[in-house]
Amino acid sequence: MRTNCSSGSACAANSSEEKLPVGFQAPGNLKLVFTVVLAVMMALVMFSLGCSVEIRKLWSHIRRPWGIAVGLLCQFGLMPLIAYLLVISFSLEPIKAIAVLIMGCCPGGTVSNIFTFWVDGDMDLSISMTTCSTVAALGMMPLCLYLYTLSWNFEQNFTIPYQNIGISLLCLTVPVAFGIYVNYRCPKQSKTILKIGAIVGGVLLLVVTVAGVVLSRESWNPDISLLTISCIFPLIGHVAGFLLALLTHHSWQRCRTISLETGAQNIQMCLTMLQLSFTPQQLVQMISFPMSYGLFQVLDGFLIVAAYKLYKRRLKNKHRKKTPGCSEGCRNKSSTSPQETGAFLEVNEELAITPGTSEPMDPPVALEPMGPISSCAQ
Repeated sequence: MRTNCSSGSACAANSSEEKLPVGFQAPGNLKLVFTVVLAVMMALVMFSLGCSVEIRKLWSHIRRPWGIAVGLLCQFGLMPLIAYLLVISFSLEPIKAIAVLIMGCCPGGTVSNIFTFWVDGDMDLSISMTTCSTVAALGMMPLCLYLYTLSWNFEQNFTIPYQNIGISLLCLTVPVAFGIYVNYRCPKQSKTILKIGAIVGGVLLLVVTVAGVVLSRESWNPDISLLTISCIFPLIGHVAGFLLALLTHHSWQRCRTISLETGAQNIQMCLTMLQLSFTPQQLVQMISFPMSYGLFQVLDGFLIVAAYKLYKRRLKNKHRKKTPGCSEGCRNKSSTSPQETGAFLEVNEELAITPGTSEPMDPPVALEPMGPISSCAQ
């Protein structure tokens, strides 16, 4: 696939005289308000998710970064490769192909942290991976783009949004750091904040998705190939991340976490890079891809959460059938905490099939009888 999109060539992207669609030129005030509200709400959500992070567990991931290393391999190894293979398979035009490749080279987005909480994933690992991938993007994004565009003879100069990467890093680490501090000082209050933040995060995802579709409806490119890629790309990323985590013998909880981190990309960073690197006429042909990718990314996340909730309910029902007479007692007692439910699911999953562990783990702690689950077992 060799193309030359320099300024003097007769590339379709450069010779196009189309004007930017009216829908893409959103009113400045509306765009500013939407951006500010989104930033504030995301900061509050990340603060609430930070309330689930424990300093001891976070330090263990930093001290033994095997899970983070696998996550980075998925983020900057698998995702760019998947993007490149999709571009080749669908024979995309160069200007559209580069939009897919840029998306594959972006770091993980904060949307993965919200979905990780809902599937009882490892929040300490999730936030560590998002932070590390954002830092690594400073060098890995230009490196991956350079390597994968060598065979294309693509002479377009890319502008890496270093300022946007720095802002994303601050918006992630500062609220999470406050959340960790609140969880350390006031663990009881942090549980309430965490529940509220999880609900607000879900509502925020829906609002942002719908608003993004409405505000950019005029700029959507009805290209079937791009829509198909934006639909299957995040799904392939989730599956590939899960399989790689499973092959490297991580626990089921970490497999879920790495899977969600792999398929969830930073959409805002991709949009910023496209706007800085290409002309308005070129943006017309590629801007719909990151928007549609973000839409399918959120839809896939909700589907994964729904599937996991059904799986969790099935495990609990199976447990009740094995312990006759516990159903009534389970209904009469209060619901379990997320930590206790996660421990229960982890034990049952390990009994079903054990992927093993490839890194030194903390000594196993005996599960004491707690709440309705353990009362059923007695």
